[in-house]
Amino acid sequence: MSSWWRGGVTYQIYPRSFQDSTGNGIGDLPGITRRLQHVAGLGVDSIWLSPIFPSPMADMGYDVSDYTDIDPLFGTLDDFDALVARAHALGLRVIIDQVLSHTSNAHPWFQDSRSGRSADKADWYVWADPQPDGSPPNNWVSVFSGPAWEWDSRRRQYYFHNFLPQQPDLNFHNPEVQDALLETMRFWLDRGVDGFRLDTVNFYFHDAELRSDPPSVRDDPLPTVSLYGMQQHVHSKTRPENVAFLQRMRSLLDGYDDRALVGEVGDDADRAIAIMAEYTRGDDRLHMAYSFDMLGMEYSAAHFRSRIEDFFAGAPDGWPCWSFSNHDVARHVSRWLPHAREPNVLAKQAAAMLLSFRGSVCLYQGEELGLTETELTFEELTDPPGIAHWPDYKGRDGCRTPIPWEQGNDYSGFSTARPWLPIKEPQARMNVADQSNDPQAPLAFYRDMLIFRRRRPVLREAQIRFFDTDEPVLAYSRGTGADALVCVFNLSPGPVVLQVAGLKLAADAPDQAAALTEGALSLGPNGFAFLDAGGATSKPSVRFRI
Repeated sequence: MSSWWRGGVTYQIYPRSFQDSTGNGIGDLPGITRRLQHVAGLGVDSIWLSPIFPSPMADMGYDVSDYTDIDPLFGTLDDFDALVARAHALGLRVIIDQVLSHTSNAHPWFQDSRSGRSADKADWYVWADPQPDGSPPNNWVSVFSGPAWEWDSRRRQYYFHNFLPQQPDLNFHNPEVQDALLETMRFWLDRGVDGFRLDTVNFYFHDAELRSDPPSVRDDPLPTVSLYGMQQHVHSKTRPENVAFLQRMRSLLDGYDDRALVGEVGDDADRAIAIMAEYTRGDDRLHMAYSFDMLGMEYSAAHFRSRIEDFFAGAPDGWPCWSFSNHDVARHVSRWLPHAREPNVLAKQAAAMLLSFRGSVCLYQGEELGLTETELTFEELTDPPGIAHWPDYKGRDGCRTPIPWEQGNDYSGFSTARPWLPIKEPQARMNVADQSNDPQAPLAFYRDMLIFRRRRPVLREAQIRFFDTDEPVLAYSRGTGADALVCVFNLSPGPVVLQVAGLKLAADAPDQAAALTEGALSLGPNGFAFLDAGGATSKPSVRFRI
């Protein structure tokens, strides 16, 4: 079997916002198929489709009501087959989202389960009696805030939901649930998908004794939005039983050629990296995993270094997948703009850094354009948490607005009708068509950087070794000996100078905003450099000088 996923680059497609082919303002599978040449032209290895299954859309498809069909909003199974065939013809693997920890409350499984305590699927979800005073069984809270228990009058019990009440959690302690979910995965494997992105992969199991979660150790004031961070979620998720189910999934995929599992780990920063390591070590669990550790506000050399070093310390034989943006967080150019002078310069630096980390990489649609977060009014929101907690939290809609393909029409080539979320002028100006003709645009840089990554095998899998440098400089080497590549980044809006020895600028690297003269490496604001060891056998020397 090949290991195409190891060091590979995946491009996340949010189907509602990629391309509309029907004129209803919502993206769909034929639209994605139409635009796949753009993705293939970037030089990525695979695409990841966010959920496309039948759903009431309480959480934009992350509330699945049928695991083995396509929601009519997006098309048909024939449309899906056509998309997979086109992707494969272009050399792209296809990964689909699997939301296994919970279903929609409209799923037939849940409808049966809530019908009575003697129903066929009575034990397929997490049900519990109220406490004597009528309150929920324990103190577990929802990620979206509020109790994680919803009273059901038909069963006269509470059911558990880690997210919205419309997303009841499945009971993985029941072997029948595990078997049923594995069969849904087999359905898509037989249909030709190359892998699965596993939503909330550490949420599958809960504590069978329903013990309350302990409080977190906090010095900061009460949160303004979700109370979720006030607990240590040691009983409501990330249970030890989870590993055995990951092994069952891996065994299923090992029965097919060249398939891969990538898990999303949702947990506190001090635990997520350790969970990633635990879930990917050895050869019988996930192929790779990612967390939200690089999807926050932190933009410092110490932070990036610690995340990577901590992962490989915990799982020397494990494998991470790093990303800076996705459909759940504000776009990184907006998040990190306080550390830069120019958004496009920051976009290029972020691409160069992410694509030179050790691990696999996931790019979020529009990232290659340097897209910024869209500012929306309350009336334009669709995301339930944003609506509930406005204005302290504006939700996830700002990163989900449609791709601007063209300039000069009302809807930027995305649709012939008003899109489900607006494309505003700042984003419309960053459209694909205009950037395709601009060699200085982020799009050109992403293409060049992906070529450079393919040309330099050390960037896909070689070891990483960090140099001791002061902020704001991040520096590390990939590989050893004559093939070694030294990567240096100035994570600040001001220039810096480094003293280096035994190195030269890599002639085939994309534009670096760097100069090397007599051992002095000058990096402009948010500048970076890729340097060759030039055949040197000794350890390259990197010293920071203000």
